[in-house]
Amino acid sequence: MRRNPAPAELELVEAFCNTATRLYDEDDLARPETAVRWLAERGLPTPSTPAELAALSEARETVRAFLVERSSPEALDSLNRLIAAVAGAPTVRPDGTLALRPVTDEPVAEIVRTVLEDLLRDGLAGRHASRLKACAAPECRWVFYDRAPSSNGIWCNMDLCGARHKMRAYRARGGAAPLRKT
Repeated sequence: MRRNPAPAELELVEAFCNTATRLYDEDDLARPETAVRWLAERGLPTPSTPAELAALSEARETVRAFLVERSSPEALDSLNRLIAAVAGAPTVRPDGTLALRPVTDEPVAEIVRTVLEDLLRDGLAGRHASRLKACAAPECRWVFYDRAPSSNGIWCNMDLCGARHKMRAYRARGGAAPLRKT
């Protein structure tokens, strides 16, 4: 939506988190028809019940909360509980990559496990560590890949969320009176 997509290794994690656009109150996982289309485009299994879609949404928000504050004990605990719910002990593939063993073959668990494998493999260690982020604006939280050399980006889009933040800070300092409705 706002930036170039994450590298292929993290594209699914980014896309999964961005199935909800808070600024525009849109959620691809809220309705079966949009969820099925989104999942099918990525070759993922399709859940069939409202409870399964709700579980996917909850998993998405758990991953997003972790990306907002990676060091938060609550976010880490929630992420660890999510991993335990969909995966058993990890295994190492012949190519040296990490794989999560299925606990169940239910569609939701398979989808979430696939996203978590990418996050654990490429979002927590190596060259992509800490570059996958959630926008600092609480009303947004769009997930983006920070391509800045210093990896210090905090806004999904400087023209949208960054500008809003700067304007609020400016007004809070007394720099300008808020516009009045007439």
